[in-house]
Amino acid sequence: MNEEATIGEVVEGFLKQGFHNILVIDGNSTDRTREIAERLGARVLIQTGKGKGRAIKEAFSIIDSPVVVIIDGDGTYLPEEVNVLLEPIKRNFADHVVGNRFANFEKGAFTRLNLIGNKIINFIFRVVYGVELHDILSGYRALTKDLYKSVDLEKSGFEVETELTVETIAKGFRIVEVPITYRKRGGRTKLNPFKDGLRIGMAIYDLLKKYSPGRYFYFIGLAMMATGVGVGIYVIRDWFRHVTHYLLAILTALLIILGLQVIVFGTITDLLYRGNVELRKEVKRTREEIKKLKDEIRDEIEKINSKRG
Repeated sequence: MNEEATIGEVVEGFLKQGFHNILVIDGNSTDRTREIAERLGARVLIQTGKGKGRAIKEAFSIIDSPVVVIIDGDGTYLPEEVNVLLEPIKRNFADHVVGNRFANFEKGAFTRLNLIGNKIINFIFRVVYGVELHDILSGYRALTKDLYKSVDLEKSGFEVETELTVETIAKGFRIVEVPITYRKRGGRTKLNPFKDGLRIGMAIYDLLKKYSPGRYFYFIGLAMMATGVGVGIYVIRDWFRHVTHYLLAILTALLIILGLQVIVFGTITDLLYRGNVELRKEVKRTREEIKKLKDEIRDEIEKINSKRG
């Protein structure tokens, strides 16, 4: 949206790398963004919804390439580094490759507030999900068709990168990070550090039920138990002062017992969910092996036919 200052160099950068299937999703720009992109040979689509998340969802619904690369149009990422993202997929190491901006970023690419916020969000993600990723908010990614056609994107804004990451690990796909360069933005950023940062943080917790329902319930259970313990401390303290709070004592017991039950329920849910994820992985591996076997059989038949001919 309104990236006339940089969209040209982004499209040209990919053309120089030999890529011609370039799709620009435009968020109803009021400048020359669409005109510049079309003049350079890119296919331009004006999105029907609003927000980055909806733009990516719309793109996934219309493209059909074996691999798709996502990049922001603001010139902060280098098209010249696209093969760095594609290499793990080519070597069958990954289904989703994320460019890690923190490996090499220019001075001024992040404001101090954005840098601190990014670090906090990534730390929270690693703690909550237990997955060693350091830049879940990167806008430079490569995904296989199996993955991008299977993700269920619901977030409309900048939380979409978080959602893509969670969807990948929740559905048993392989995700890796590669170092990339991150440059200072040419124009004005559309990201609101406080508002969007809060929404991303909420998305990390909200999406937890997709990845690990058990952990989602653990936090609820622990919050109940912590509240119960806090009320209990107050009740006991006043009891020593010969002041009795019967109702609060009952509430303390209820909160602690209910918290424990929620945690137990979460543990059972998590075990069932993990089993389902492993089953999906096994089905995916089996499909790949069957496809490989079919290809080998087809090659053998072609060899036999060529010998007969």
